[in-house]
Amino acid sequence: SSEARLYTFSQETKDKLRKFRLGTSRAQKPQAVIYTIDAKTLEIHQAGDEVYSKLADVADELPDNKPAFVLLSYPLTLDSGRLSVPYVMLYYLPVSCRSELRMTYAAAKELMRNTAEVGKIIEIDSAEDLEDEEE
Repeated sequence: SSEARLYTFSQETKDKLRKFRLGTSRAQKPQAVIYTIDAKTLEIHQAGDEVYSKLADVADELPDNKPAFVLLSYPLTLDSGRLSVPYVMLYYLPVSCRSELRMTYAAAKELMRNTAEVGKIIEIDSAEDLEDEEE
């Protein structure tokens, strides 16, 4: 696809994505990492090395006017008593971001989903949406 030629992941980023995904399956607490796209090179990479365990901390790190992809796994106990650890991607698209950025991230969304191997994408448009999810 044209997106795969336009956007790139370094091998280091692919390795980090895989390690994060594999490491989250037995997580005892929520884990989240933030990914952004470099505007010049169109390389998708992790923003910093931080792995967040609180959604409020992720919300604090999200820029007010720039989109981001947040990979999130969070343990929950099902009605059956079994532990489940869903692995999802939050597609953060603030209302105030420029239309070029919107298009850049929209075009890369499926590639990011497939490369990170997440099952579900949840779209949010403000950092407060994250804090609401935690309650």
